[in-house]
Amino acid sequence: MSEASALTNAGAASGIKAPLNYLESREPRPVNYAYDPPAGVPRRSGRIVQRSVVVANGRSARDLSLDTSGFVLVPHESTVKDFYDAEEVKRTYYPEVVDLVKAVTGAEKVLIFDHVVRNPLLAARGAKDIREPGRIVHNDYSFKSAPRRVRDHLPGEAETLLKNRFAEINVWRAIKGPLQDAPLALCDARSIAPEDAVPSDLIYPDRVGETLGFVFNPSHRWFYFPDMQPNEALLLKCYDSKDDGRARYTAHTAFDDPTKPPHAGHRESIEVRAIVFFSPERS
Repeated sequence: MSEASALTNAGAASGIKAPLNYLESREPRPVNYAYDPPAGVPRRSGRIVQRSVVVANGRSARDLSLDTSGFVLVPHESTVKDFYDAEEVKRTYYPEVVDLVKAVTGAEKVLIFDHVVRNPLLAARGAKDIREPGRIVHNDYSFKSAPRRVRDHLPGEAETLLKNRFAEINVWRAIKGPLQDAPLALCDARSIAPEDAVPSDLIYPDRVGETLGFVFNPSHRWFYFPDMQPNEALLLKCYDSKDDGRARYTAHTAFDDPTKPPHAGHRESIEVRAIVFFSPERS
């Protein structure tokens, strides 16, 4: 039995079957808007299809790490009192995440440039800067857009920093727990073929970015971490410049857990986006 097969079997016994939303095909190139588009233009193009997959319990799995599967769950306490307070998050949580990412990865420098709070009830009411869970299989960056992020946020240092290994990592956590509504599913990077990834335009008012959508592959191995609590952090790798066999990116999506309790509270979560730089010795 291969290492990958053993990993799948280890978690499948305690997994669930659930539908995930994939792109139906690679063409035409998908286009997504990060804001309300002009009248008559759809917010998102590309036909979405549901595929039923087994989402295994990552708590029962072995050999999950940033460099193997592309994600890892770690214990992490935060002193933040209110994750809906953007200034407190920037003042208190950003430094906590910098320390966490350095400890997990051995990085020399970590730059946090963004965070997103997700709460479907508040998002539906139009609350500022609050979003609904993202329910389409995707990755936040592509091989083209990842280096551009460095140039956008660190223009004076970018060319020097890009000579060494860098990565882009999201740190995801539940604001309230146990998180049972719209948990996050993550695809083992070892099960993703290059042709599964679909570069997609992400249009902003002043620029065009690029993310990755995904078409279905029955080889994809999916995991989640049930009942996440606020004292846990999930690190997921969205890009790694090092091409040496380690995980370079993964895919993720919120999904509906068919086994969740009928009165489970709605999802409340926060994700922080970080660019991670390594010294030449660790590149």
